[in-house]
Amino acid sequence: MRLLLFILGMCVGIACTERPAEAQNYPWCAIYGTGFEGTNCGFTTFQQCLNTVTGIGGFCEPNTQYQPPPGPYPLTKVQRRYRY
Repeated sequence: MRLLLFILGMCVGIACTERPAEAQNYPWCAIYGTGFEGTNCGFTTFQQCLNTVTGIGGFCEPNTQYQPPPGPYPLTKVQRRYRY
């Protein structure tokens, strides 16, 4: 009985410490065939996308749902003026 409770406690502990899954967002989509066979928006570069559709037919287009990761924030006027 103690072993069962220990195993249950370990499973709950592991489940609580795992990070939730996050969807990946990539800038290029491969449209296979004539546009009705399938779509894959998992490409970081245009060349990667082209290499995938070469030989099987299809085309590449920008992912309309892509949002680039946030970059550094621009400095404000006060921060630009008074550098120490």
